Amino acid sequence: MYEQKYIDREKSWLAFNARVLQEAGDNTVPLLDRLRFVGIFSNNLDEFFRVRYAAIRRLSLSGISGEKYLGGVSAHQLIKDITEIVIQQQSESLRILGNIETELEAENIFIINEDQITPDQDAFLKDFFIQKLSPELVTIILNDLAEFPILKDTLGYLAVRLEMNTNDEVRYAVIEIPKTINRFVVLPSHDDKHYVILIDDVIRHNLVKIFNIFDYKSVSAHMIKITRDAQLDIDSDLSKSMLEKISNSVKDRRIGEPVRFIYDSLIEDDTLRFFLDKMKIVETDSIIPGGRYHNRRDYMSFPNLGRYDLLYKPNEPLPIPGLSLGGSILEKISKQDYLLHAPYQSFSYLTKFLREAALDPKVTSIKITLYRLAKNSQIISSLINAAKNGKKVVVQIELQARFDEASNISYAEQMQTEGIELIFGIKGLKVHSKICLIERTEEGKSRRYGFISTGNFNESTAKIYTDVTLFTCHQGILKDINKIFEFFDINYRVHRYKHLIVSPHYTRTKFIKLIDREILHALAGRKTFIKLKMNSLSDFKMIDKLYEASNAGVKIQLQVRGICSLIPGIPGMSENIEAISIVDNYLEHSRVYIFGNAGLNEVYISSADFMTRNLDGRVEVTCPIYDHEIKKELIDNFNIAWKGNVKVRYHSYKLDNKYKPRNHHASFRAQLETYKYYQNKILALENVPQISK
Repeated sequence: MYEQKYIDREKSWLAFNARVLQEAGDNTVPLLDRLRFVGIFSNNLDEFFRVRYAAIRRLSLSGISGEKYLGGVSAHQLIKDITEIVIQQQSESLRILGNIETELEAENIFIINEDQITPDQDAFLKDFFIQKLSPELVTIILNDLAEFPILKDTLGYLAVRLEMNTNDEVRYAVIEIPKTINRFVVLPSHDDKHYVILIDDVIRHNLVKIFNIFDYKSVSAHMIKITRDAQLDIDSDLSKSMLEKISNSVKDRRIGEPVRFIYDSLIEDDTLRFFLDKMKIVETDSIIPGGRYHNRRDYMSFPNLGRYDLLYKPNEPLPIPGLSLGGSILEKISKQDYLLHAPYQSFSYLTKFLREAALDPKVTSIKITLYRLAKNSQIISSLINAAKNGKKVVVQIELQARFDEASNISYAEQMQTEGIELIFGIKGLKVHSKICLIERTEEGKSRRYGFISTGNFNESTAKIYTDVTLFTCHQGILKDINKIFEFFDINYRVHRYKHLIVSPHYTRTKFIKLIDREILHALAGRKTFIKLKMNSLSDFKMIDKLYEASNAGVKIQLQVRGICSLIPGIPGMSENIEAISIVDNYLEHSRVYIFGNAGLNEVYISSADFMTRNLDGRVEVTCPIYDHEIKKELIDNFNIAWKGNVKVRYHSYKLDNKYKPRNHHASFRAQLETYKYYQNKILALENVPQISK
């Protein structure tokens, strides 16, 4: 038996983020999209430190080794390992960013600094600084303060050193880089050349103006960035509402313990020591030297400058064959199930479903779970519209959706004002399920309609996250959904479900039974396989069960975008398991579980990954697919992705993100081929020749 059974979850996650960084370094990716991947890499890393690294740090400080929870490595050692990996990745990201900037210059796009400003640009920036930037600046002189100010982990800062003319005194200051202004300032173009400067450098260019009341002989400014522990500490005061408790906890997050400090490696030694001492940052925190600029997540919003040739060509969302946005969706769903696969198909079907329900006089109630919502959510608008039309609207909104708490609190208050009945979840359980149920009176009887999804009801992320949503009128499935809402209301009662698999009560045991059935088929010599598509696989018990299936001869194919603690392809342990990850223009987000069942394929869609939190600590919903065409469609989707040989990496114990070889085959990019698949479904209805592979 191979001596290592699992890959550490944190290191596997860092390997996933390295795949994102690979996209930034890939010369076949359009230049401006490569900048976007730099931003995604940075944003991912911020969230990792705020959540996962912070949790390991807490474990380390508690004096507990943590080996039992961390797959055999101590929390103290893991902190060291993570810091080493991140320093290497940060260095690689700087190298990639430098290459991108060089290639942008070949396209007549120049990112300049304060030393490269021309007289014409100086005149433009002088007005920009006075009119827009200066009024937004927060500048704090630090030496004489009784208490060091709280630096926010969502912002970048310039650490300023002023060497005074009197007694060689050194003063320190900090300038907050404002979020209210786009960080990239587009300067007037000249001779078809585009120029962009970061706000950081505009501030550096104007340090003389900012500190003109001081008698100094030199001034310098270097960027620093702090990351804080994002754990919410929920008040146990019974007199406070859940809304109030979460709101207060989100406000307290701004003073969370520092867990990472990044600084410009060219900063003066005394300036670095001053900030580390004042902020009480110690060796157990991750102290990382970096480049001139931090908060590189802002590159996700780099201006396109009208250069659409340097971006991925967008694919227009396609219609669902046989389902028109112009007619009644409820009428169509009453006759058969439909599957929406965003972003390949239009998310508008989901919003149209809710708008129609809001206006339909026969609809009496709407019940829905909400986790993450768009900034200006059409979902919320439709629900408020329904309430105004006299429908009973019940919304379970998850106030602890990490980093979306403030937004969800705001939406909750808005819905409360409109008379919508809100459910704030269950103590100790996040509600991560994606379900909706409406009741409609037809011929004097109540009939149910609804949808179940693998992703959030969010119009913004639906443009870049791949997710599937089942629209159904199956009364058995919908009766089970209604039981889930009853569970929200009276959660000491555990319901039995005839169709749905629901966490935290049944998901683990049901999937183990499904895997056991495949084991029995394999031992009996029958045709058997398991195909699983998910975001993360880290639950040790589920991994052990998959190892058991592999040893019984079950062929297992895993598409795991992110964390994969399972080690595939090891003789005597996992030799029948292959595992890949696809990182491309869209974020692979859907969860689809397929079991061969001796030729009687069973297919499920789910909100749950194979992670302990999803199986045991959240309310999740897994739904069987009964419609044969939809079942075939989901199996086809899986097989298209498996056939891919572009943007596909292997999971392995080496964490080396090795690309799947083409072996002299033509390139086959799964996301593009999936789009063609849906185009061909439309053409088949119209008897038009299909698009070739």
